[in-house]
Amino acid sequence: MNFITINPEEFRQFADKSPYKSFTQTPEIAKLREQNGWTVYYFGVKEGNDLIAASMLVAKPTFLGKSTYFAPGGPILDYENQVLVNFFFKNLKNYIKTHNGYNLIIDPNYQLIERTRDGEIKENGFNHKNAVKNLKNCGFIPLKDESTPKYQFILITDKKTPDQLFTEMKRNTRNHIRKAEKAGVQIRELNREELNIFKKITEATSKRRDFTDKSLQYYEQMYDLFHEKGEVKFMLAETSDHTPLSAAMFMLYGDEIIYLFSGSDEKYMKEYNAQYLIQWHMIKYAAENSFKIYNFYGINGLPNKSSKDYGIYDFKKGFTSEETGKVTELIGDYELPTNLLFYQFHKLLSKLKNRK
Repeated sequence: MNFITINPEEFRQFADKSPYKSFTQTPEIAKLREQNGWTVYYFGVKEGNDLIAASMLVAKPTFLGKSTYFAPGGPILDYENQVLVNFFFKNLKNYIKTHNGYNLIIDPNYQLIERTRDGEIKENGFNHKNAVKNLKNCGFIPLKDESTPKYQFILITDKKTPDQLFTEMKRNTRNHIRKAEKAGVQIRELNREELNIFKKITEATSKRRDFTDKSLQYYEQMYDLFHEKGEVKFMLAETSDHTPLSAAMFMLYGDEIIYLFSGSDEKYMKEYNAQYLIQWHMIKYAAENSFKIYNFYGINGLPNKSSKDYGIYDFKKGFTSEETGKVTELIGDYELPTNLLFYQFHKLLSKLKNRK
């Protein structure tokens, strides 16, 4: 095996074919990071003439001139292949250590345990516990703060027609969709000049529900980077007199559609149920355009009825059946110290700062 630098196109060709790909591990996201002051690198491992592992990596000085290195949505490799994991991260650690870096954060799109729609471990399903073992043997430390949600909820749209998917939804969800349609709610895609409408809705929702919204600049950058390739859609639900009701951002990457950000005008939520119609519009789009997975994205932990965020999971679950719905659990985020003395010093100062 050989550890090598690769170019963005080589990386793209490898990533597009991998089952572990992620839209956050793309040259487009690399450009977004560059626009925000990060330096971008591409590395790979070749066995003979074949690329068998690769990563887009970004770095930025964060503490006393030393840099944090980060692989958003990656690296892309088989984490149960112990020999490959050891080889790849040994070489990557050496590179970072000799290029002014003190740590490496990874965020792989790699599933840990196969689960059911209710979040229970699936009988005779896969369990990739060796992936975690291999990372820890390399010196990786689990992180509590996740760049990508560890638990996600998906709808399997592969080989399903829109009629089948609609019939298999919960009755209450179907009723909400019909109510929105009867009320005359219209769904359309926003253009770049209209992203301020999207931002206004998400900003108000973030204040109401106490989460951090992205900036308008971020949404515009994502539009510029992905829209021409048909890989991002900003959708708006509105009345026939163009009153905005709800909006959502979707990534269309590989064989899945990812529901990423959204918001709704609280005044109209119960009257129109527009948030349900936006989801149904895009689920139909997924089925009609051969997308295999409709990814509702993050849920806050495993389903727990006593959790204050259980409603988010329950909303997403309503669009699925026992057959088509699934909770996915990723292996999570990890950090690898590459300069141990500096890393420990940074952690100590961070703790002291938090106490103050």
